[in-house]
Amino acid sequence: MIEFSELLQVAIDNWGIVVLFFLVAILYSSVGFGGGSSYLAILALTGMGFIQFRAISLLCNIVVVSGGTYIYFKKGLFNWKKITPLALLSVPFAFLGGYLKISQTFFFVLLGFTLIVAALSMWVSKYIVDSPKQGTYKSVVKDGFLGGVIGFVSGMVGIGGGIFLAPLLHLTNWDTPKRIAATASFFILVNSIAGLLGQYQSRSIGTDFYFEPNIAFILILAVFFGGQIGSRLSASKISPYVLKRITAVLIAFVGLRILYKYLL
Repeated sequence: MIEFSELLQVAIDNWGIVVLFFLVAILYSSVGFGGGSSYLAILALTGMGFIQFRAISLLCNIVVVSGGTYIYFKKGLFNWKKITPLALLSVPFAFLGGYLKISQTFFFVLLGFTLIVAALSMWVSKYIVDSPKQGTYKSVVKDGFLGGVIGFVSGMVGIGGGIFLAPLLHLTNWDTPKRIAATASFFILVNSIAGLLGQYQSRSIGTDFYFEPNIAFILILAVFFGGQIGSRLSASKISPYVLKRITAVLIAFVGLRILYKYLL
């Protein structure tokens, strides 16, 4: 049983992390993302065990994008014929990625490279541009392969994969920006759930699955409120271009720092 006094003390002791999670949730949810890469970057600097913060990152992802996915669904922005091939392979591969038993060193090296790629994607992407242009890209096989690869890496690291998917969909003129944002939101949701289930089921092969409930609850609460705010704000209202690039720089810095520590 979680006591309020304990939660309050945890929130006070970790107020900086709580505030960062709240702000990240606002920024990412406003463009259809969950913020998994930034949650991992923040937690990687805390000294928390990697088994624990993989699970926390996915839980926060699920909470943030659930609201956005619901809003996009109500607006009729899902093209299920195009989304299904992406999710068809991504979900089982995200589960497999979360299920695999990996060492701490391998995880941090993979995380370092993942954060750098995510930062580059964030820096150059135009996923928040509101354009009426209709996409013409059609390839079920390529979509399935793309979804599977991103899902597998996402499951291992502990992110939803939207930070990789959205820029690639824009580069291939897959659909309109709003539909791509909706697709990324749904993609993150199903992959985060699959990756988390994979981590949980990996206990059968001797992998530890644990997260400290008090800090997890506080962070989930922070991203819930941040996600609710961000999901209801348009990009034009909060002008996230500069914030997006600042976040990209910070993520890249953490990624380089992790690689320096574990490769040198």
